[in-house]
Amino acid sequence: MAVDRLLPTEEARDLLDLVRDVADKELASRVDEHERNETYPEGLFRTLGAAGLLSLPQPEEYGGGGQPYEVYLQMLEELAQRWAAVAVAVSVHTLSCFPLLEFGTPEQRERWLPDMLGGDLVGGYSLSEPQAGSDAAALTCKATPAEGGYRISGSKAWITHGGRADFYTLFARTPTGVSCFHAPGAVDGLTFGRPEEKMGLHGVPTTAAHWDDAFLETDRLVGADGQGLRIAFAALDSGRLGIAACATGLAQAALDAAVNYAKERTAFGRKIILHQGLGFLLADMAAAVESARATYLDAARRRDAGVEYSRQASIAKLVATDAAMKVTTDAVQVFGGYGYTREFPVERFMREAKVMQIFEGTNQIQRLVIARHL
Repeated sequence: MAVDRLLPTEEARDLLDLVRDVADKELASRVDEHERNETYPEGLFRTLGAAGLLSLPQPEEYGGGGQPYEVYLQMLEELAQRWAAVAVAVSVHTLSCFPLLEFGTPEQRERWLPDMLGGDLVGGYSLSEPQAGSDAAALTCKATPAEGGYRISGSKAWITHGGRADFYTLFARTPTGVSCFHAPGAVDGLTFGRPEEKMGLHGVPTTAAHWDDAFLETDRLVGADGQGLRIAFAALDSGRLGIAACATGLAQAALDAAVNYAKERTAFGRKIILHQGLGFLLADMAAAVESARATYLDAARRRDAGVEYSRQASIAKLVATDAAMKVTTDAVQVFGGYGYTREFPVERFMREAKVMQIFEGTNQIQRLVIARHL
């Protein structure tokens, strides 16, 4: 069912109507096939880009949509209601654009951002390593200074759109510390592992990357040498809001499916939604979804107002992803034995929810961040 949203402008309401139409036509109609067969939706991201949905919150001067973050996140939520993997990939693309937008030089922005935001390119974010997930400061991928640039050597892990992205925001260790680079999608010395065999989000690949003395020009360094961790953590504040919105959309999809089923299924002579035990369960699910939405929107509005929002971003990510795990699990329970089969989508929702408690900072890391702000 359509979510009754409070949006800031009439333009935003029209935009969300467009998003729903595109998502119904392009995502909802294809999700089952690609998730079941673990195949990539060729051409889909170009379609989203042509509709302006890959650059919604970025400045118009570089080809973005110029929309507030609260509108962008509600767009992500609508996408996630139809296809979580695609929504996550759109969120990661936005995350990948953040460092150049916020820390790049005017020359770098003019050179690369129009294409990055033009709708034809998709970005990946390359921070994690096999031994450095939550502990990003432990990364060992090296960027060794060389004539005219850097030589990159090492392995990266858990890259959404790995091997398919057109560019990567790469973090590697220079002699002065961790640094950030705008890396092309293909360069001599860069190879990718086979896609991970994941529990969910099958439609978009997640891979490792292997850098073997690959060369990046000096002008691909984003920000100051050694500034990479600051850039990475600033980007993740925004990225965590994207994941919170995706989790909320996934939870909304599970709630909708559970309510619809409960209104149709009969037991003991009446619709099961009329049994108090199940009605209360559905009420708790609805409360969790609404609470998750309110939490991420509060953080987004702080970001739009230009005030500190790091703690609120971690709270939103924690609350929304925990809610998604609980709501999707309860949706399976509402369906009973049918919920455990692939005949209905709720088992997929439950599998997809789990990773949202893990990526872009585990929920244990979110609790650390929140505690340090108290």
